[in-house]
Amino acid sequence: MLFPSKLIEDAVNSFATLPGIGKKTALRLVMHLLQKEENDTKQLSEAIIKMRRDIKFCKTCHNVSDEEICSICTSSFKDKSVVCIVENFRDIIAIENTRHYNGLYHVLEGLISPMDGIGPEQLNIATLMSRVDNGEIREVIMALNPTIDGDTTIFYLSKMLSKYDVKITSIARGIAFGGELEYVDEITLARSIQARLPYESYLNKV
Repeated sequence: MLFPSKLIEDAVNSFATLPGIGKKTALRLVMHLLQKEENDTKQLSEAIIKMRRDIKFCKTCHNVSDEEICSICTSSFKDKSVVCIVENFRDIIAIENTRHYNGLYHVLEGLISPMDGIGPEQLNIATLMSRVDNGEIREVIMALNPTIDGDTTIFYLSKMLSKYDVKITSIARGIAFGGELEYVDEITLARSIQARLPYESYLNKV
């Protein structure tokens, strides 16, 4: 792709590094910004810079946050005896949008994947065990993507949690194997959470 300006070429190449954005889409975005007022473009760039500079990760659940502890963990309306285990903060957004779950979360920031060289020590598992060890948690919901890596992670966590007096459940298999939570429609995801199963039942259905 040839460009009449090195500045436009650099901008297009930068946009094209984003997931799902090819060179043609990146060019459309750049052309759109060129047609906007300079102040609008400045506000966009400042918002991105501020987000990247100031974003924090909750010290309790590892969700993205504006403060040291996220708004979900500090909410007085949340059931603090239930924790939902997710892979990343995008899954929290998906579950929260269903408005059918009222507990807390714990973000692993990945899944156990021997093929990719990702082991348990690289995930936020130690902090999860510390939370359970405090004694307030009564139920742990496994809301991980229904994939081989997701199942491997669930199996490992269930072994780690077996020494605690907690109920271990998993979202129902209304979600197809190989799917990703963030792309599941809200109704299906809400029903999967409401119809969650004891982990032993989940194993029998795999």
